Amino acid sequence: MKVEQIYTGCLAHAAYYLESNGEAAIFDPLREVDPYIKRAKLDDAKIKYIFETHFHADFVSGHLDLKHKTGAQIVFGPTAKPDYDALVAKDEQVFLVGDYKVKVLHTPGHTMESTTYLLIDENDREHGIITGDTLFIGDVGRPDLAQKISADLTQEKLAALLYESLRTKIMPLPDHLIVYPNHGAGSACGKNMSKETTDTLGNQKKVNYALRADMSKEEFIAELIDGLTEPPGYFPQNVMMNIKGYESFDNIMSKSHTPLSSKAFEAAANETDAVVLDVRHQTEYSKGHIPRSIFIGVDGDFAPWVGAMIVDVTTPILLVSPIGREQEVITRLSRVGFDNVIGYLDGGFEQWKEDGMEYDTLTSISAEELESRYTEIKDVVYDVRRANEFNAEHVDGAKNTQLDYLNSHLSEFPDDKTFYVHCAGGYRSVIAASILKTRGIHNLIDVSGGFGAIRKTGIPRTDFVCPSTIK
Repeated sequence: MKVEQIYTGCLAHAAYYLESNGEAAIFDPLREVDPYIKRAKLDDAKIKYIFETHFHADFVSGHLDLKHKTGAQIVFGPTAKPDYDALVAKDEQVFLVGDYKVKVLHTPGHTMESTTYLLIDENDREHGIITGDTLFIGDVGRPDLAQKISADLTQEKLAALLYESLRTKIMPLPDHLIVYPNHGAGSACGKNMSKETTDTLGNQKKVNYALRADMSKEEFIAELIDGLTEPPGYFPQNVMMNIKGYESFDNIMSKSHTPLSSKAFEAAANETDAVVLDVRHQTEYSKGHIPRSIFIGVDGDFAPWVGAMIVDVTTPILLVSPIGREQEVITRLSRVGFDNVIGYLDGGFEQWKEDGMEYDTLTSISAEELESRYTEIKDVVYDVRRANEFNAEHVDGAKNTQLDYLNSHLSEFPDDKTFYVHCAGGYRSVIAASILKTRGIHNLIDVSGGFGAIRKTGIPRTDFVCPSTIK
């Protein structure tokens, strides 16, 4: 059976391309749709359907633009209520794609409309299941996102529905089926996802905690909910964009790709409420950056951190980008709904310096230097990694101020003495430092290389949860 996974690492996202006898289908496409159109052209195929497994929270789907450009029919599962023309399928409805069949299996639990698509080949043999966020490799979809849209949809209610969906729709299927999930490790849509992006259903029945045959509904609900962290703040906004619709990607690219001179950039920053977003490498940002700019490097987990730290997708953004990568950055912002880029610094930060504009720096020290100071400063070391990372091992005496929740804990940082910030490798700590500086907190020093470098020193470390952990 011709089914291809199209994986995008920065979002840990998988779309799927299905083709048979000149007809194609796309499952859960990203915002920019030309790659899917080009893929179909390679097979001289016409895209017939765009199947959505659910209204996504962590990215804006490309279904509307893909429909506009190809004429393909958008298909959602039962109970979906999109504010645009789409086919809302019935449970067990079958769609033909060339000689293949796509069977709708309504599997509510992650969301109410969540649907799994059973793929059946030209010989009527069941081949695989495209599961969306219902079933991951090593995990299942979190049940707490829909309550951000409707208070009636509690996580307990959705978890109970997911239990039934897994046991009545998924687990009775043959073990040989290939599981094609919407996400892999790194996505915030689950908590225990594997780095593997496909597996057989039979193996998942053996190793996935949520598919234990002897598991009661009460046990399932308790285990699924345990350890869930607060989802990123931009998730509900992406859901609404996927339900209500959005401006075309081509329009976003056209209006956002606007070069601004240093003076024009400064004027725009002063005259609007725009966030100045610097996406260069953290070492470049530390050496020099525009005052009050926020760092989120494009070469890290860029789009999810933009969504987590800026949150409001309508926020106007001014970009400081590596030269030549402006279009890439605008594209990646649009994937998570940040469509209001009003321009970028023409010539990049070097041009800003050449034009004699004001700039700031971030003080950074090595792990070895931190070790030499440790005895005197051990009570002012702040670890911005996630709680599970911190709990596994951390600097003795360090405080855990998780980056995701930094804006809610600004009062935790001292204002009368210098403090030190680190993460795992140096990326997140510079994000944290940049946000603190925009809030007027400048008495900080970044530890370059993060905990990875710290572990190579003699700084005392511990692996128990200390009382200073912020959850």
